[in-house]
Amino acid sequence: MSNEKRGTWGSSLTFILASIGSAVGLGNAWRFPGLAAKHGGGAFLLAYILIMVVFGIPLLMMEISIGRKMRRGAPEAMRGLNKKLEPIGWAATTNAFVIAVYYAVVFAWVIMMAILSFKFAGMTGDNAAAGALWEGAIKTTWSFSGFTTVSWLVLGCLAIAWFFIWYCIRHGANSVSKVVKYTVSLPVVCLLIMAVKGLTMPGAGEGMKVLFVPDFSQWADANLWADAAGQVFYSLSIMMAIMFAYGSYVKDDANIAKDATIIAVADFLTSLLSSVVLFSTMYGVGMTTANMSASGIATAFIIYPTAIVNLTGSGVLNAIFAFIFYFCLCTLAIDSAFSIIEGVSAAVADKFHLNAHKTTLYLCIIAAVLSLSMVTGAGVAILDVVDNWCNVFNLVVVGILECIAVGWFFKPSKVLEEVNKNGKKFIMPGWWFNTSVKFIAPAVLTAIFVWNLAALIKGGFVYGGYTLLSNIICGWLLTVIVFASGFIVKFIVKKLEKKGFKEDDVTWDTVTEDAE
Repeated sequence: MSNEKRGTWGSSLTFILASIGSAVGLGNAWRFPGLAAKHGGGAFLLAYILIMVVFGIPLLMMEISIGRKMRRGAPEAMRGLNKKLEPIGWAATTNAFVIAVYYAVVFAWVIMMAILSFKFAGMTGDNAAAGALWEGAIKTTWSFSGFTTVSWLVLGCLAIAWFFIWYCIRHGANSVSKVVKYTVSLPVVCLLIMAVKGLTMPGAGEGMKVLFVPDFSQWADANLWADAAGQVFYSLSIMMAIMFAYGSYVKDDANIAKDATIIAVADFLTSLLSSVVLFSTMYGVGMTTANMSASGIATAFIIYPTAIVNLTGSGVLNAIFAFIFYFCLCTLAIDSAFSIIEGVSAAVADKFHLNAHKTTLYLCIIAAVLSLSMVTGAGVAILDVVDNWCNVFNLVVVGILECIAVGWFFKPSKVLEEVNKNGKKFIMPGWWFNTSVKFIAPAVLTAIFVWNLAALIKGGFVYGGYTLLSNIICGWLLTVIVFASGFIVKFIVKKLEKKGFKEDDVTWDTVTEDAE
């Protein structure tokens, strides 16, 4: 199969914006501030920066460069390194698809809150009503017993979410290029406005002190390092098949070392800006870190609304502010959501020689159908368990396997050569890249996995107090499917070969560059 017609980003800036859009998502707006609050603010910030520099940036460069060299999605790119490594790419792709299913539901919740923002006009100072708004709208029971109830509002918002996800990537890199020019810049503008407002509130100074003055005693907590490493890992969109796909559209003259660094720094600065907004606003309305949660759901849909109704004495102004805030979260969500689907679509289309546009449409339809289970009263419980297993276990294991694959079953020096291909003054040092990929990254990720597995075992092999059966169906079984997916694909390919199908024969040393 020839890849001469594969789309490319219009410019290096477009690629950077698209990648920043993928990296900067809802996790920056609530998960990062929540973890910072959990671990004492400044101590978490320093740990995050350290881990991002040590292995976050090198792994981001690794995926982008392999994607560009191979001009393929994750499975075919890994197969190009070594045919035995393809299942790792499929594990990343399948896990990403599952993430897309529930991420769209969170996106729908954000759309719903934007629609319901007018209700904040009548809630001035009413903390209980603000905190209950989201729960009342989604009709959740926070358990697996609520399948009989459905929120028609959330269902409608979910349809809107999936339409926009498909619409933004219907033409691959070309349509994404047009969207990211607006969806990346708008959230930053909204967050800046909110930060200015937050910093002018009484008590904001105390919030900034908590956020920026580190308490180094927190560094003795192994959980801090595990959370910081996990946030770096998830936030940069690595090990999710995304950066392989985005890298495959990068032109041959791009400086990957420089572009990846810009992406990582922009991602961190957005997280930092979100933290300033949250800490200043919370302390400005009389709340403290005791009121904040590391849970994205609690922070975005319960804690933030409580802060919003206390912003001013005018219900109308609070309602306007609420709409701006949740509209901002919508633009954060859309980039991350369609980037995940794009990574999956590229992998499937490349492998089976399918039309990329039709593949994207069919994947969106399948994922949309699966996400319907989360508009029921059991939706939050399902999402909570699935999210935990996808991120805490599956994603980390994929990371370990990818690092071992590139570091020990391939030559990191070849990947580094691709990273620095167009580097002049700005290049990635070999000692940094090779040491990170071969030793530091797999060691740290293994430690995170072992830590989380120990916690699961200690909790009786269940997460979140849910039943063992729900954890088996939405967790253990899901993990088995994720890591068996590569072997399932291999079985399908064997069947198709009997009908004349032929896999692409592409390796690192024989792949040809795309025509510019």
